[in-house]
Amino acid sequence: MTKNVLIVDDSLYMRTVIKDYLEQAGYKVVGQASNGEEAIDLAFDLQPDIITLDNILPDMIGTDILKVYSKEKLGSKVIMISAVGQESVIQEGLNLGAKAYIVKPFTSEQLLQEVGKL
Repeated sequence: MTKNVLIVDDSLYMRTVIKDYLEQAGYKVVGQASNGEEAIDLAFDLQPDIITLDNILPDMIGTDILKVYSKEKLGSKVIMISAVGQESVIQEGLNLGAKAYIVKPFTSEQLLQEVGKL
């Protein structure tokens, strides 16, 4: 069964890279969001299996989005992908329900390994 993915990142370049990696591996990208408001709306509209979530967005931070997903009981599995690599931030993301935290820059192998675990 093909897994549906929502990509959340304010950088069009990063969304394109993630989309290319995932589609080449057989995942279906069903939506893309460039800010937190879109990330919340699309997640509940599309109900994707997996969400890749940047932590620094123009209007909110990823950990705050995770709190909304958790509170509203969104069933999607979230992988955070961010340039922010401080241990405290990574731990906060994992504590709030992210299944993995990938620090940019990353390889296709790193991304597909984490997505494959879900």
